Amino acid sequence: MKLIGSAMSPYVRRLRLWLEGEDYAFVSLDIYSEVGRKALKGYTPTMKIPALVDDGQTLFDSRVIYRYLNAKLQRESLSWDDENRLTLIDAVNDSLVSLLLLKRSGLDSNQQLMFLDLQKERIANTLATLEQHVAEGQFDGWRYPEVCLFCLLDWADFRELLNLDDYPQLRAFHQRQLSRPVIQATDPRQA
Repeated sequence: MKLIGSAMSPYVRRLRLWLEGEDYAFVSLDIYSEVGRKALKGYTPTMKIPALVDDGQTLFDSRVIYRYLNAKLQRESLSWDDENRLTLIDAVNDSLVSLLLLKRSGLDSNQQLMFLDLQKERIANTLATLEQHVAEGQFDGWRYPEVCLFCLLDWADFRELLNLDDYPQLRAFHQRQLSRPVIQATDPRQA
């Protein structure tokens, strides 16, 4: 089993954290270099990470990969509420990735443009909902939804895209996870 991605990606990291204790190879690519892009194209036509190669099967997208691995490893079942929480996390993550890519492309993300305004509105609304969910105890374990929430928050902090001080419940959740050895071993700041 081979997981293809980047040590910097929150979507890849969530799978690495969830796969703790499993036997797999991690292929880390610099997806913005010419060599990395060429290698990535060999795994997935979408040119997005992560990808998983296992038993002759190649899978794309972290949610699809999770579902495949969860069925294979028979680990956990998610409720529809869990699935909705994952959708919230992915919505924020996708919007933050879009804003980061615009910034890296030299575009001003502070402009009043419909695309930017929609991303910022999505982020604010969804983070407020996630803040409430944490306060209600909906992220009290360490299953896939909690892993995904941690990866979102840690990546956004690492990339300086969010001020977690504005979300005390999310900040406290993030802080509680930092002592886990697997968190430290997969920290993108160390890559």
